Amino acid sequence: MPELPEVEAARSAIQRVAVGRRIVAVRCADDHIVFQGSSPAQVRRALLGRRVRAVHRRGKHLWLELDRRPWPIFHFGMTGGFHSPAVKSVKLKSSGNKDRGPQWPPRFWKLQLKVAGGGELVMTDARRLGRIRLRHDPRNEPPISLLGFDALHELPSARKFYELLHPRRAPIKAVLLDQGFAAGVGNWIADEVLYQARIDPRRRAHTLTPAETARIRSKIGSVLRKAVSVGSDGDRFPRSWLFHYRWDRGVPTAWGETLRHQTIGGRTTAWAPAVQK
Repeated sequence: MPELPEVEAARSAIQRVAVGRRIVAVRCADDHIVFQGSSPAQVRRALLGRRVRAVHRRGKHLWLELDRRPWPIFHFGMTGGFHSPAVKSVKLKSSGNKDRGPQWPPRFWKLQLKVAGGGELVMTDARRLGRIRLRHDPRNEPPISLLGFDALHELPSARKFYELLHPRRAPIKAVLLDQGFAAGVGNWIADEVLYQARIDPRRRAHTLTPAETARIRSKIGSVLRKAVSVGSDGDRFPRSWLFHYRWDRGVPTAWGETLRHQTIGGRTTAWAPAVQK
């Protein structure tokens, strides 16, 4: 599933292709699931002829700031993403070695934009769990207004982070996955953070000490900064990261630690009991 680093990579790609340019052509697939609350025709009318002023992101949502409202907001769901002939696409770990191939627009396209000067962007979504919406004030309207702090740009102080966690009695893994708590932390990021912080994902949030929550906070920042700095290219993540070993059962970590897998917070969780307490 695309998480904050993948969405930030998409934001950066859209910025390179479209910011400062006018949208000169729009194609929308006839998909009334992905286009939520506004028909494909309404989205087309809202975008055609508009100039892209900026691209914003909060958590796993991104939106285009146009020279006239409403503005489109995007959520990628499980398999969504943006592609452009001019920018290398982020390849999800879940896609294995499969490439999108030479077909253009790519399979499962939902929205195709052409901008002045020849740039082109396509949003795809094979499983139709992503969403394209129109909002007049995205930051202050649902779903974005319901999100917690952006885990990359709005990480609270260590004291505030502890104060936010301490009242919660759910397992810490479930809390980190709650987008109303930390926007942008998804399954592999939560596992990576807890592995590096040496915290058992089953621990109840209210049992964590200030020192333990400070370690979690620190690792959220460092993991996300590193992942974003390499364009969310998993092959460039440090080999010591849990990321490289969590997907395959029976594969030990770089340090030889045995991993355990269990469903926590509704998601498959991997951790190393020998070091995560």
